[in-house]
Amino acid sequence: MIMAMQDLQIDWLKAFVAAVDAGTLSGAARQVHRSQSAVSMQIKKLENVIGKPVLERNARSLTMTPTGKDLIGYARKMLEIQSQALELTRGEGVRGRIHLGVPDDYANAYLAPVLRAFAIRHPSAEITLTCEHTGALIPKVEAGEIDIALVTRDKVTRGELLFLEEVYWVAAEEYKVWEKDPLPLATHEESSHIRETVLARLESQNTSYRIVYQSPSTSGQVAVALSGIAVAVLTKCSLTPKLKVLGSQNGLPQLPTMEVELVRSKKSKSSTAVNAMYEEIIHALKREV
Repeated sequence: MIMAMQDLQIDWLKAFVAAVDAGTLSGAARQVHRSQSAVSMQIKKLENVIGKPVLERNARSLTMTPTGKDLIGYARKMLEIQSQALELTRGEGVRGRIHLGVPDDYANAYLAPVLRAFAIRHPSAEITLTCEHTGALIPKVEAGEIDIALVTRDKVTRGELLFLEEVYWVAAEEYKVWEKDPLPLATHEESSHIRETVLARLESQNTSYRIVYQSPSTSGQVAVALSGIAVAVLTKCSLTPKLKVLGSQNGLPQLPTMEVELVRSKKSKSSTAVNAMYEEIIHALKREV
C-alpha cells in the first residue's frame, strides 16, 4: 500500500524560519505573533512529517540539525513565493519607502530577523538602512530624514522602551592592558551617552585614564581591543569569545545597563509602510523590563 505524502504547511515553515532567525522559541513567537507553545507545536508537526528533527534545543538557544540546514533554504523560498502570490492576487502587503536607522551592533544582533520577517510579509516595501551611532541618528529622526531608529536612550525619553542591554569592559587577555596606569581607553564619539557614562564612572573612583582611540564603530572598538592597545566598552550583543570580560576584580567600576528604545519621526506617522515596520519591530523586540 502506497502512503500519501503529506504536504508541508506554511504555518509550520513560518515557525521554523522564525525560530532559526530568532535563535529562541520566545523570539520566534514574537516574530510570528503566536504563543511560544504554538510555535513549538508547529515545529513539532513539521518534524513529525519529515521524520527527523530540524532543530536541536538547549536551555538558551536553538541550532539547526543537518536536516534543518537542508530545509531552511527551501523554507525561505516557499514563504517568499507565497507572499508574492498573495500580494499579486489580493494586493496584500504594504508598499512604500522606509528609512530605518540603527547602530551597527544592534543591527547585527537584533535587526536581521526583523527585516527578514518584514520582507516576507511586505515584499514591495523599499527599505533604506542607515547604520550610525545614536548621537547621529536622533537629530536625523527629529528632522524627518530617518523614519524610525533603534537607539540607546540617554537622559531624555523619546520613544518606546524595548529592552535593556548590558555593557561590559573588554580587552585582549594576553596583553593585560587593564593593568597599565593610566588606563589606555577606547571610547565612542564625544556625543555618545555611553562614553559620558564610562568616563564618569572612572572619574568617580579616581581611576586615571588616557583615551587612545575613539570611534562610533563597534567593529573598530572590537579591533582595538583585540590588538591589545586599549580597554574598550561593548554591548552584550557585540561580545566575542576572543575578548576577556573585565570587572571590579580588574579594578574597573561597574557599568550601568543601557535602555534601548524605538523612536520615529512625526511625519512618518502618516505612512502605512512605516507604521507596519514600527509594529513589526515592537512585536519582535519588546521585552518585559
